[in-house]
Amino acid sequence: MTRPKKPIVATIHAVKITRDGEYAIVDYKDSNIGGVNIKIGAEISSMTDQDILNLHNRIIIDMEESIANYKHIAVEIPPGKPQAEYHDRSDQWVPRGDVLRCLIHDTEKGKLVVEIDGRDFSLEEFGRMLSTWAGWGMRIVFVPGDEIEKMPVIEVKDAEK
Repeated sequence: MTRPKKPIVATIHAVKITRDGEYAIVDYKDSNIGGVNIKIGAEISSMTDQDILNLHNRIIIDMEESIANYKHIAVEIPPGKPQAEYHDRSDQWVPRGDVLRCLIHDTEKGKLVVEIDGRDFSLEEFGRMLSTWAGWGMRIVFVPGDEIEKMPVIEVKDAEK
């Protein structure tokens, strides 16, 4: 299944606008583009479809400008401070920063575990933790176990066979 394209600035002829309470639902006639739900509030009742589309387009333009001006700085939690915390509400562990220093082990039964701050996470638990970053990218750099606190030198080249 192909992931839908991100919403784009549109004309009134390219979308279908419906209302559901305080929400406007903007669906593109091109099924390859994902739709948008916008919480507007009570004033939605006095808005035309064009008013809603103008709001939608302003949101898309603002998002594009924000993305264009965004400079990501990955935050790494200092050594000795917890890198992950448990959230009761979601019943899962969540990274506190953008970098995880981990060790890879296997159990006596051959199951892979990922150790973070001295706690072993099963692959399922680790996967749930990563799901908090759904939609982002990830680079994994493997280093010797005693060097997880060091930034390695990275050389870009094709691996030798």
